[in-house]
Order: sequence, then C-alpha cells, then structure tokens
Amino acid sequence: MVDKKKVAFLGLGVMGFPMAGHLANNGYDVAVYNRTIAKSEAWVSKYGGSFALTAREAAGGRDVVFTCVGNDDDVRAVVNTDDGAFNGMKEGAVLVDHTTASANLAIELSKVAQNKGMGFLDAPVSGGQAGAENGALAVMCGGQEEHFEAVKPIMSPYSKAVTLMGKAGAGQLTKMVNQICIAGVLQGLSEGMNFALKAGLDPNVVVEVISKGAAGSWQMENRAKTMVEDKFDFGFAVNWMRKDLKIVLEEAQRNKARLPATALIDQFYAQIQDRGGTRWDTSSLIHLLTNE
Repeated sequence: MVDKKKVAFLGLGVMGFPMAGHLANNGYDVAVYNRTIAKSEAWVSKYGGSFALTAREAAGGRDVVFTCVGNDDDVRAVVNTDDGAFNGMKEGAVLVDHTTASANLAIELSKVAQNKGMGFLDAPVSGGQAGAENGALAVMCGGQEEHFEAVKPIMSPYSKAVTLMGKAGAGQLTKMVNQICIAGVLQGLSEGMNFALKAGLDPNVVVEVISKGAAGSWQMENRAKTMVEDKFDFGFAVNWMRKDLKIVLEEAQRNKARLPATALIDQFYAQIQDRGGTRWDTSSLIHLLTNE
C-alpha cells in the first residue's frame, strides 16, 4: 500500500529542485538526495524535510521514490548500485524516473524492479524549468497501470497533465516524439524570423499576426521575441537537447523511423556548441542564420 505522504526525491537540478519543492509544499514528507550535498542542504533550508548522503538512505522506508538526473548512467548510479535506491526501497515501493533517458534503460530497470517486488515507471517530463517551477509539467509515463494509478495523484503538485502511454519505455518514447517536434518547430521559427528580418519586416508585428493563425505555437509565443534579440538564456540548454536527440536518433536506427530533418537540426545544434553556445537555450538555432 502506498503511503502518499512519505516520498524521496533523488536529483535536485533545475528541474528536480522545484519539483521536490512542490511535493513538500503540498504536505508530503520528502527525503532528498543530491550528489552535491550543498544542494540538498539548500533544499532542506527552503522546504524542510530531510536529506541523505546516499540514494539508498533517502529511499529507505519510502513508498515512492522519484529520480530526476542527467542521463542513463546517472540513473543507474542513483538507482542500481550498492548505494542506489533499489537497495533501500522496500517491497511494494514504486520508483518513478523523471529523467529523459533511453527506452532501453526503462525496460532494464522495470525488470530489476519486478524481480525485487517493486514497481517502476519511466516518467519523463516536458515544460522546462518554467514548467517545473510553476507546477505545469506534462508527464508521460510507461509502466504497469496499477503502479501508475497509485502514483499519479502524487505527481499532481508539479504537473498539469499525467498520462500513461503504455508499458515500460513508452514514456521515454513519447518524450522522444516531443523532442523531435520541438526541434522542428524551432528550426522553422528560426528561419521564419530570419526571413522577416531580411525582408525588412518588424518580426514582433509578424509574430503578433501569424501567432493567431495556423503557424502559432508555444515556441512562437514565448521565444520569437527573444530569438531576434539574440537572447538565449531561457530554459533548456543546447547540451541537453543534443543528449536527447542522440537518444532519439539511436532509437530511430532501431525502429527504422526516418528522421532527416531531426538529424540535420542535431548537426545545427552541434554548430551552436562550436560557437560556445553549449548553455544557450534551444531557440539559439537562429544564431546560425543571423550571425553567419
């Protein structure tokens, strides 16, 4: 039986810190773990709860354990090592991984959890840092329905939508679709804004008009203005997008999906990295067009 008031959160980066904070603010008893102890101390100072020196310790006695770290290897390190969460969790507990990682990892960890008598959900999120801070993330889950239904209400403080997409790995596959679509929209928006500038149009007026029609998108509403001002310090960094697109392109090799535009845009992001834009946000694609 899930005790919805006792949870652990492993990983206090730009996403995990506010996500765990929403849980604490909504009455959950949260134990946190982060490789950098100072972040754990800062979180406890702000939200209360407790912090542990290992993921295993943080997960002890908790019925739901959330992870939100960097990549596949990071997830394995906090979950499936001697000091990992699986060795601290009790039978019947559920691990929810919010990391954007590979579908293969989700399937791997789901099997480990099942063998230990535990549940597992891969549950990557979309909405960026702003979504995490505002409690407005979209969560796409893979796993067994019984585990999803038990944990879904607990994710509500930081989510506007939580959906079960299918069996283990389906959440990660859905997040891959998400990243494919974002990359394509941002490249199109970059080309459109550059065209407007070259044509002598006021890009802000252009956006005001076309955003009300079929061309409108979240990216247009929130990034077009800053893109033409060469401001790229908002949200999701190019380094992380390239990590995600690598996962996408590797999966496409397996399932034979053709992704010609995505592969090209991935190389555009590599050029942004070469320009020193590793920490610029993903809307920086326009820099390749306006700063040739």
